[in-house]
Amino acid sequence: MTVIRTEVFPLDDQALVIRARAGDLEAYNLLVARHTASAYRTAVLLGAGSDSEDVIQEAFVKAYRKLSRFRGDASFRSWLLTIVANETRNLHRSRGRRDGLVLRAAAADPASEIVEDDAVGAVLAGERRASLVQALRQLPVRDREVIVCRYFLDLTEEETVAALGWPRGTVKSRTSRALAKLRSLLDREEVRHG
Repeated sequence: MTVIRTEVFPLDDQALVIRARAGDLEAYNLLVARHTASAYRTAVLLGAGSDSEDVIQEAFVKAYRKLSRFRGDASFRSWLLTIVANETRNLHRSRGRRDGLVLRAAAADPASEIVEDDAVGAVLAGERRASLVQALRQLPVRDREVIVCRYFLDLTEEETVAALGWPRGTVKSRTSRALAKLRSLLDREEVRHG
């Protein structure tokens, strides 16, 4: 009796892109599954916060629609992460417009002090969030990663050790140094803006 063995080789991104362009939705689903974690991490690192899932969902939809424009000069992953970054920037712009509208609406109705206080609070919170994201972007990548894991993603120290693959001591020391750098950047920003 002869046994024929067939080995299954995982398809690389380029092969999956070709299949997805030809209408194979399963191939695109494999691309989505393969790159969701890095897309999510990118959205969070760039400040999408609780809207990160919406950002990556929109990015995957746009990537699928524009798959025919993917030239393959760079990897599919880097092309996708560029779309995620653009969607995160769009989110920041829309948040800024929304906060501005709330402030203008509250100012137009002076009888509503509570609404005005909420609107001012929302704008100030938005400004603080923008300052934090700006300062975070100025940190070296490893410092940014540990801050994002510990405070943005709310991972425990153990989870951060596992996620980053660093020794526990490195996570502790880098977290401490990164927080000090972040505080310094935020203090400088506050002095600059009075």
